[in-house]
Parts: sequence; structure tokens; C-alpha cells
Amino acid sequence: MDSWIWWLLAAVGLGIPLVITAMPEFAMFSVGAGAAAATAALGAGVVAQFLVFVGVSVALLVFVRPIAYRQLQKGPQIRTGVEALVGASALVQEKVDGEGGRIKLNGEIWSARALDPGRVYEPGQQVDVVEIQGATALVV
Repeated sequence: MDSWIWWLLAAVGLGIPLVITAMPEFAMFSVGAGAAAATAALGAGVVAQFLVFVGVSVALLVFVRPIAYRQLQKGPQIRTGVEALVGASALVQEKVDGEGGRIKLNGEIWSARALDPGRVYEPGQQVDVVEIQGATALVV
């Protein structure tokens, strides 16, 4: 059997633990084995194939692995609780001014206050929530 087939089998074999353990390092070794298979298919010797495998694998570990782990640590930015309400639109239920009022926000009635104390919002107007202070929404 040609050596490139062995390298492809190694690439597939290294892909199996990747699927089972979700460790990205196995993918990097698998890509290195794939590069070695391509090198073997081009007719390079065993030493060149091994050097390509090691070189590609190490390069991926050094350069790609830190980026991958940084992305995994970040995770999606999901806003929950009152943080999710900031920026939402609301409908004024009772007159809202610098002293207070009521709005309907996400199907619930909230106490609200105008961010600018001089502004007055009448019932039926759309407002945007800028901040939540306790149980009061500041709106514009």
C-alpha cells in the first residue's frame, strides 16, 4: 500500500478522537497528517512526509490553538434579565415625565421615568429604554 494511504488513514484516525472528545488539537494533527498524505502523493520521501506532518501540526498548535481557545472562552454574548431590556421599545401607558409614569415593556407594565426631566411622553407613544434603575425604566 502506498504511504499516502497510510497518512490518510492516520488523518481519519486522528479525527475520531476529535469527534469523541471535542479537543481541537486532534483536528490539528489530522490536518498535519493530511498534509503529509499530499506530500507523499507528490512523491516525497518518508523523511519529508514526517517533517511536513510535524511542521504543519506544530504550526497549527502554535498559531491556531490560542485563537480557537480564546473564541471558546468568549462564548456567545447573551443578554439576560434587565440587561436584555436595555434598548427595547416600549409603549407609554400613563404619561411619562421626569417624575414617573407607566410603560408596557415586553408585555409587562413597568414604572418609567424620562431620561431628560423636561420631556413628557403621552400614552400611545413609542419610547426606547435606555437604562433600568431598580424597577424603573429610564426612557427616551
